[in-house]
Amino acid sequence: MFARATKPLAAAVASGLAVGYVSHYSSPKLAHADAEETVPGKLSSIRASLDRIEKALGVTAPSQFKPKPTDPSTPTPHGIDIVLGAQWGDEGKGKLVDILSQTYDVCARVAGGSNAGHTIVANGRKYKFHLVPSGILNEMATCIIGNGVVVHLPSFLEELKSLELAGVQWEGRIKVSDRAHLVFDFHQTVDGNQETKLGRNKIGTTKKGIGPAYASKISRNGLRVGDLGDMETFEERFRSLAEYHMAAFPGLKIDIEKEIDYYRKIAPYVQSMTTDTIEYTNQAYTSGKKILVEGANATMLDIDFGTYPYVTSSNPSIGSVLTGLGVSPRKLNGIFGTVKAYCTRVGEGPFPTELVDAPGSTGEYLRANGYEFGTTTGRARRCGWLDIPQMKFSSTINGFTSLNLTKLDVLTGLPEILIGTKYVYKGSNLDTMPANLKIMTSPDFKVEYETMPGWTEDISTCTKFEELPPNAQKYVHRVQDLLGIPIRWIGVGPNRLDVVDRGPGWDLTEQAKSK
Repeated sequence: MFARATKPLAAAVASGLAVGYVSHYSSPKLAHADAEETVPGKLSSIRASLDRIEKALGVTAPSQFKPKPTDPSTPTPHGIDIVLGAQWGDEGKGKLVDILSQTYDVCARVAGGSNAGHTIVANGRKYKFHLVPSGILNEMATCIIGNGVVVHLPSFLEELKSLELAGVQWEGRIKVSDRAHLVFDFHQTVDGNQETKLGRNKIGTTKKGIGPAYASKISRNGLRVGDLGDMETFEERFRSLAEYHMAAFPGLKIDIEKEIDYYRKIAPYVQSMTTDTIEYTNQAYTSGKKILVEGANATMLDIDFGTYPYVTSSNPSIGSVLTGLGVSPRKLNGIFGTVKAYCTRVGEGPFPTELVDAPGSTGEYLRANGYEFGTTTGRARRCGWLDIPQMKFSSTINGFTSLNLTKLDVLTGLPEILIGTKYVYKGSNLDTMPANLKIMTSPDFKVEYETMPGWTEDISTCTKFEELPPNAQKYVHRVQDLLGIPIRWIGVGPNRLDVVDRGPGWDLTEQAKSK
């Protein structure tokens, strides 16, 4: 009632005051001279007067947002948890995802393609994953290939077939985004040819066509999984894309009719797995389902943050969860950074803490003990000590809430273990990872190390942190202190459950909730 009564009152007051202004400024001489100086002040006075009148009458402006009554039956969203690679890849993300996914309802991939690889050992059997989230081993989980992933369908279908032969029942549990872009065979051919032409300056690509597929996406002439639902349009656009590539890369030959025939045959099968994963994921979140994102590659291979150009073609850091899955940052929960107790890199590019690769060397010892060979390519990985400046850079970008320290057992037997703690260039400390790669390869660039005592005891049977040898505990504590991030999980052996879990209390998100 009061709100209705004050509207005409406010209008009348404003009208009367406005008339007063017109009368006061009816003289042209006064109007021009005084209006600029006094009108703002008078308007402010009017607003203040109206505020006092409304306050006296007990009137407040209606709010657009009103608190909703609490419904006990409404599920509380858990939040989306993410496992990310914190170094140059191959850190052991899949193993943690495999362990965690047993309690999650949805597992998702959000970036990259079949260039990624995870190896899981379960029940005496080894599983190799490239496109399918390793959470598929949980029979109750639904697996999502998000819109940020690029999909080579022949490889994807082969992977599904191999899973089926291994006894994994995946049907009805894999959903592919209709917005995910396709990798074609000619993308892979172009990728390989470009890498070969670079010669000694090669990037170290897996030649899986990932870069050229993302190039098609950014050029806006690519095709998406959902396009298979309209074969007439698909054929038209495929012809255009194939002709574009043959013109751009002389010598490239594409059997367009054969390719179209292949995709026409598999289209119904692929479409049976295709869905709007953005809608599915957000509905799953709202309904209280637990969602886990399985990161691929790693932060130092990020197209923006990595050692460019020796990087992948996507963003395997925290941002890809939002853009590659289609969720709000408000829905994120735990961000679990996976880091080896040492460091490896496959392919080309700077590696500040790299060890000399020679028979009998520590680098060779780490490679042999850690079986450091690529899941996707089989290439031998370069090995080195744990790099704290690199890890701090990665932590800054991703905001890790806890760490998964893998392969601690590989360090067993070394008399001393080094930790790279500082970058020094021309006598001055560097506060971050330099964007200029020449700095890291310069003779004026140095890494300062701390030396920790090693241990000889077998740690593969340890199930609690307190069971680790004292020197192994000291190493974990030192890494944790240097990074300022709690280490929750510690890998103590190659098998699926060879992990020490210190509990949810070793996570910044859970610590904040308990305060």
